[in-house]
Amino acid sequence: MIEFTEGIYDFYVYILTNKNKTVLYTGVTNNIRRRLKEHREKKNPKSFTARYNVEFLIYYEHFGWIQLAIAREKVIKDLRRELKLDLIKSFNPDFHFLNSHFEIPTE
Repeated sequence: MIEFTEGIYDFYVYILTNKNKTVLYTGVTNNIRRRLKEHREKKNPKSFTARYNVEFLIYYEHFGWIQLAIAREKVIKDLRRELKLDLIKSFNPDFHFLNSHFEIPTE
């Protein structure tokens, strides 16, 4: 039996949108900086996020265990759009783009 304590790892469930905030994409990653960069650079040009220019972070949750992060991602993905928007508003009421929270400052 696995006992879930605080965890020592960094996993994120996140929601991205496009510039006009019309598209929502939910994902999970162990390196949010790298993943945001991949979305911005359109590493896979045929992907959903590349086709719809989805690269702006508007919501995230941090987890110490991948099992919990994957379970939460599935819950969020199954939500109706209206409930996803309510979730985002509870965390980020003005729908600000939050990418800068994870960018590495340049000197």
